[in-house]
Amino acid sequence: MKKLIAMLLALVMVLSLAACGSSEPAATEAPAADAPAATEAAAVDYSTMTIDELKPLVKTINEGKLTMVTSPDFAPYEFYALDEAGTPSLAGFDIALGQYIADFLGLELEVIPMDFDGTITELGMGNADIGMAGYSPDPEREKAMSFSIVYYAGGQSFVCHQDNKDAFTALTDANKAEYQIGAQIGSIQAGLAQDNTPDADIVELSKVTDIIAEVIAGKLDGAFIETVVAETYAKNYPELCVVLPVPYDAEGSVVGVNKDNAALLAAVNLAIQSALDDGSMSTFVADANELSTGEKYEGLLTDGAVPEA
Repeated sequence: MKKLIAMLLALVMVLSLAACGSSEPAATEAPAADAPAATEAAAVDYSTMTIDELKPLVKTINEGKLTMVTSPDFAPYEFYALDEAGTPSLAGFDIALGQYIADFLGLELEVIPMDFDGTITELGMGNADIGMAGYSPDPEREKAMSFSIVYYAGGQSFVCHQDNKDAFTALTDANKAEYQIGAQIGSIQAGLAQDNTPDADIVELSKVTDIIAEVIAGKLDGAFIETVVAETYAKNYPELCVVLPVPYDAEGSVVGVNKDNAALLAAVNLAIQSALDDGSMSTFVADANELSTGEKYEGLLTDGAVPEA
């Protein structure tokens, strides 16, 4: 009996060791098999790919479409051009570049107009593929979007009414508590106003058109506006004076891209570089500048129609 028990115990030990031996490789093999795939995914460098290589990898929030948010109150970047019948159509060199990018990627462009600060919010929430609204590559803004390469090198200016231009020989002249100084909500210009005129009463409005109207009406003593935009307004409103340049060290204007879409960012950069190289971007800017001096509307439409004055 003792021999039988000993044999049974020995058999149990053998079976137990065999079971343990077979389970250990299974536990160690799975991570080893997954490791190369993870390493390969982490090593993908979309910036080295051609557009033909990128196209199959680019995913958009709506298949086959490039969804773009913009704020159409910033001529010549984006605005509504009015034809002879008063019918509005989106125009501006941001709109033209957006169409170029969509064509370059083989996608249909869908443009969604909204207030400027809304464009940043929608990009940050992942509700748009790209945003174009004269963005400067501000580090704070990078929390909501990835930045493309620069497509337009602009500048910043301080504007006032022509009657008051002699009062502003330097930006320090505008830094007075009795002055009301305008800037667009959520814009680089709002930050410039805080930096350069902290003692003034800074008034932030949602639309550049409202800021210009308030300056012309004498309700604002001055305002910070992007230079090419300010110059466009000055052509249409002789009362407006682009009186001072404003120091700003950012490179220029960039496209905002959905932060979770590295392949799209790489493709957008290739499209921008192509537009710069083939002269399209220069044409877009020239055409937008000319068109913006004609009949236009800046702001959001009411039920698709231009609101009555």
